[in-house]
Amino acid sequence: MSNVVLSASVRQNLLSLQSTADLLSTTQNRLASGKKVNTALDNPTNFFTAAGLDSRASDINNLLDGIGNGVQILQAANTGITSLQKLIDTAKSIANQALQSNVGYSTKSNVSTQITGATPDDLRGTTSYTSANAVSKVVVDGTAGGAHPITSTTTLGATSTSLAGVAAPNGAGTAASLAPGLTLIGTPGATTIQGSSAPVDGDTLMVNGKTITFRAGTAQTAVLPAGSGINNAGAGNLITDGNGNTTVYLGSTGTPKATVQDLTDAIDLASGVKKALISNGQAAVSHSSGTDAGIIGGVLTLTTGTGSDLSITGHADLLNGLGLTSSLGSGDVTVTQPRQITAGSLGTLIEDGSTLNVNGKTITFKNSAPPLAANVASGSGVLNGVVADANGNSTVYLQGGTMADVLTAIDIATGAQGKSISAGGALSLTPGTGVASQVVAGALKISTGTSSDLTISATGNALVALGLAGNTGTNTTFTATRSAGIGGVSGKTLSFSSFKGGTPVNVTFGDGTNGTVKTLAQLNVALKANNMSASLDATGTLVIAAGNDYASSTLGSTLDGGAIGGTITSALTFTVPNPPVEDLTSQAARANLVRQYNNVIEQITTTSQDASFNGVNLLAGDTLKLVFNETGKSTLNIVGTALTPAGLGVPTLTIGTDFIDNAATNKTMAALNVASTTLRSQASSLGSNLSIVQIRQEFAKNLINVLQTGSSNLTLADTNEEAANSQALSTRQSIAVSALALANQSQQSVLKLLQ
Repeated sequence: MSNVVLSASVRQNLLSLQSTADLLSTTQNRLASGKKVNTALDNPTNFFTAAGLDSRASDINNLLDGIGNGVQILQAANTGITSLQKLIDTAKSIANQALQSNVGYSTKSNVSTQITGATPDDLRGTTSYTSANAVSKVVVDGTAGGAHPITSTTTLGATSTSLAGVAAPNGAGTAASLAPGLTLIGTPGATTIQGSSAPVDGDTLMVNGKTITFRAGTAQTAVLPAGSGINNAGAGNLITDGNGNTTVYLGSTGTPKATVQDLTDAIDLASGVKKALISNGQAAVSHSSGTDAGIIGGVLTLTTGTGSDLSITGHADLLNGLGLTSSLGSGDVTVTQPRQITAGSLGTLIEDGSTLNVNGKTITFKNSAPPLAANVASGSGVLNGVVADANGNSTVYLQGGTMADVLTAIDIATGAQGKSISAGGALSLTPGTGVASQVVAGALKISTGTSSDLTISATGNALVALGLAGNTGTNTTFTATRSAGIGGVSGKTLSFSSFKGGTPVNVTFGDGTNGTVKTLAQLNVALKANNMSASLDATGTLVIAAGNDYASSTLGSTLDGGAIGGTITSALTFTVPNPPVEDLTSQAARANLVRQYNNVIEQITTTSQDASFNGVNLLAGDTLKLVFNETGKSTLNIVGTALTPAGLGVPTLTIGTDFIDNAATNKTMAALNVASTTLRSQASSLGSNLSIVQIRQEFAKNLINVLQTGSSNLTLADTNEEAANSQALSTRQSIAVSALALANQSQQSVLKLLQ
């Protein structure tokens, strides 16, 4: 072949075809690889630059896996912290239940003392009250003109007057013919009540508000009402209760028993002319005031007595038969007779049954003479016209009673004068809390005493008659106020040393100004800073106790503090500090809360242990190191924290020590609050680190894209251009082949010619 000689044209076409083939191969390689620089021969600069960029992008891409794992580790830790926070919140809820449950002690440690007269508005007490005087309007006696003032000897009763009837017929009608039926001629005690105008079973007479009841038959002594007695001196026809109410037993139609004397005795008992002493079912009737009823020449004469006017209401026929009225019929009629008011008696007489209510004690005015000492009720005593009981209630007797007796009864009720009751029923006065009340220039000068302020109200006309109803006579009460001095502990100082770390108390009792303490509220404000509280009951007992937060602590103890002192201890006696008394039910409930709490705390440990990813647990104290560049110079170290109960400062509780009172519970609550703060801080730190890692992750992804894009820009081929080149080279190759063929044909033709 070396002897073959190619013509110049063939050689030229062959070279052109080879060149085209080479260019076409290069173009096809670029289209196949997509790169215009595939080897260092293509473009050494671009090739090695692109190789360096691709290598860096690959290195950074390899780091993305580690960064992604770091993100998951942080998210696992964050999930663990979220769960731990929920567990801490649950523990807080349990602690709050303990705070809201019963304190755990039925009685807290306390000291107490008695301050006489102390009230919540004034703790100083009222031991220095002094008696004051209250003066009524001027009271006048019965002197003509109505201007003469009374004295202490002025009597409560008035002068008795007579009510005389007219001559009444006897049973045969031999006297004046008014109303046949009642025999009034002769000895009344021997004359029975009978006839057409005589009362029958069930009839009544009302005399001065007292009831006289007529009954058929004979008195039954075996069934006497309690407190009543039978008048055996009158043949046993009367049963009376000792207060003027009487039952008259008429006997039968065939055998009448009650006499006119029985009827007049009943009227005199009701009017106060006579009295009855009841003893062992017997009624001893005797004269009391005025004049006993009598019959002279067929005329009945009654008197009023001194303690009350006379008023008789009954059937007209009966009163007509007695000669007391001219009215006839079965209807009721009233006959009256007033007493005579004189210079020695009150100008306005006090009505029988009226009362005064003095500071809750009752003074009753009674139309009767005072009893003998031997006849008063057990526990009571008599002095002049007054009978008083052991409780300070009195009865003032209108027959023989004076203004001095009224004042004595008032002083006993107020305590201005004391009293002594002997075993024999005698009443004597002793020194009281004020001066004796007296009559001064016709006015009542009443001592209030020191026990309480004076308040007098009344029933009946007693308030008006005694000048206690004011100048207009319309007031319903008479009042006066004691003179109040400085309280019993005013100026005294109360002090407590620090109790359970509180602020020592040092308060002075006073009027509430200039830093002094007057009210219970002010005292509680002062005690609160030292973990104490105060209360006061109605008897003046001041109790200072440990506050709810320290219900398990003991006041004044060496361990807890709160020792009492100050000048108040010289004026008052405080009790020895009482220790707290456990409430077993409440403590059992609190012990159950401790168990619930500890169960929750145990879950903190297991939850923090489970918050790991790929072997790394930031909540167990592991450290996470992340590398962000290919040189290892850009890194982030995230140091974890062991979030165990100990790491969070959350205690495990002990039954009988923790949750036993609010202070112990608040201590646990404070630790839980610190744990919550720690968790929030850790969550914030993890969140910040997670943001950094996510930012670097995104940065790495973007940087890889930049590097890869830069590499591509250096090596990638323009496919449009290379496709066009490929097409052109294919055409060129085709033409070159054709040209080579033509050259060969031409050469062959020459050879044929030579043949």
